[in-house]
Amino acid sequence: AMFTVVPIALSRDGLEAGQHWYVYLPVLLVSFLFMVPAIIYGEKQGRLKQVLVGAVSLMLVAQLALAGSQEMFWGVVVALLLYFVAFNTLEASLPSLISKIAPPEAKGTAMGVYNTAQALGLFFGGAAGGWLAQHVGFSAVFVFCAGLMLLWIAAAATMTPPPRVKTQMFHVGALKAVDAERLATRLTVFAGIEAVTVLPDEGTVMLKVSQTGWDDEGVRHLLQHWGNE
Repeated sequence: AMFTVVPIALSRDGLEAGQHWYVYLPVLLVSFLFMVPAIIYGEKQGRLKQVLVGAVSLMLVAQLALAGSQEMFWGVVVALLLYFVAFNTLEASLPSLISKIAPPEAKGTAMGVYNTAQALGLFFGGAAGGWLAQHVGFSAVFVFCAGLMLLWIAAAATMTPPPRVKTQMFHVGALKAVDAERLATRLTVFAGIEAVTVLPDEGTVMLKVSQTGWDDEGVRHLLQHWGNE
């Protein structure tokens, strides 16, 4: 929604449309310098929830800053920097959150829902932003976005922290259903295994394993010798 207004604000502040990349490119590049440490911290320390809440809070600040600095070129630039730091952090952390929460066999479906929600957000956000800009005013667009950020913060702050897990996949060849069940049962006894999914027709084993350590060697040994048992 906000990008129905930001280009107009930049033009009003004296930057021609063909020169807007002078702002967008440096701001985007600098934002990556702040985003990368946040993602590393969240993944390594198991603090993805805190990173999520922090990024949404930063986006809230960016929206309020844009609402109050539309007539100031450098104010818009700083607000855009805050926005892109938050945006890039969310773009990198949300897929990771989904993969940790979704069951291994439903990971593809979960990512599909996520991507669809993003596309719908682009459509409805643009429509809402255009309507507000035309009928209420430019500031209303940013206030509207800030309100959405407040709702998101409330939801994110009360969510259960995602487990500190990662997904590992192995190919073992096609299995009978009964053998797949036996294999899944055997795998659950290894240290650090949080969830096991065996797809017999595809011959694929998907494991959710602890990021703090799991019996990698034992699992690989079992899978390599499974056909001989």
